[in-house]
Amino acid sequence: MRKKILILYHGSKHIITNPTLQGGKESNDYGYGFYCTESKELACEWACPDNNDGYANEYELDLTGLKILDLTKPQYNILNWIALLLQYRIPGGMTPNDEQARNYLIGNFSVDLSDVDVIKGYRADDSYFSFARDFVRNSITVSQLSKAMELGKLGVQVVLHSQKAFNQIRYVKNYIANNEEYYVKRLARDRQAKEEYLHTTRSISVAPDDLFVMDIIRQGVQNDDPRIQRNLRR
Repeated sequence: MRKKILILYHGSKHIITNPTLQGGKESNDYGYGFYCTESKELACEWACPDNNDGYANEYELDLTGLKILDLTKPQYNILNWIALLLQYRIPGGMTPNDEQARNYLIGNFSVDLSDVDVIKGYRADDSYFSFARDFVRNSITVSQLSKAMELGKLGVQVVLHSQKAFNQIRYVKNYIANNEEYYVKRLARDRQAKEEYLHTTRSISVAPDDLFVMDIIRQGVQNDDPRIQRNLRR
């Protein structure tokens, strides 16, 4: 069988030749894992979270025999992503209502990762996590949330999630990410997302059947409810 190789990049302050499953933090978007992207440019931005140079490490991942969960495919929606995100990244200053919303979303929209080797899904930079937090706080609707996640060219990440996946990745080389170029690009992307988010939430009127998170809870809306898709298509 011919191998299917995926070229990946990991942005970091360090050169990482031997990534490990427990090398990251449990509070990352999808818990423990090795977070990569298919875009070298994005990896260079992610390598410069502050005003210092970093590295875009390049790898080859052999996908043979790996189970891949692709959250960008049509059978998944933005609430599946939000529910997974809320399992591992808990917003600060949560009220009892916020906690109820978080628990409902996790219980009814999350996806089982127990036998998944690789996850493909959106990356929650700080601005995008703030959009998710606003949704949990009942400040924006499903349709507004969906439009917000399209702003600022949100990056898609590929996450190695099992030891099997780590056994099939190979370090290739690295590229220096110059902070004078990529720190500025990272800030510009975040600023653009926030500005467009404010414009979107202020300019879009809420339709009578738009769903806030408390509507979802009160009406017992589940993952396969057609009202979710109607809100997402607006």
